[in-house]
Amino acid sequence: MTDLSLDRARGILDAALTAAHDAEVSFSIAVVDAGGHLKAFLSQDGAPLASIDIALRKARTAQLFKTPTGTLGQYSQPGGALYNIELTNGGLVTFPGGVPLMAGTTLLGAIGVSGGLNEQDLSIATAGAAAL
Repeated sequence: MTDLSLDRARGILDAALTAAHDAEVSFSIAVVDAGGHLKAFLSQDGAPLASIDIALRKARTAQLFKTPTGTLGQYSQPGGALYNIELTNGGLVTFPGGVPLMAGTTLLGAIGVSGGLNEQDLSIATAGAAAL
């Protein structure tokens, strides 16, 4: 399995949406393929408009670095080895909510979630990734 099919992307999106169901906020959820191209997306009614772009950038950031965005964020703090990395690649997001989608060591894509607190975004993204 080296490609992220539409069916798999929709399954990931559905699992994330199910995890978001009990939250009292609305989310945007983006799934990208291994090349960083949008494969599936949804924005719940009432999700902040900014969450659309942030969810996509979280997914692309996790895809580009094969690393959860929160982990990358630890290294991008002032004085860190990757300080200001978020200014590269057209703008990255280095706070939690982006998770790579891996099959062993093979990158299939990534999921990005935005709209809630960092912990909520990460929890929903992780639930989506677990559906892979």
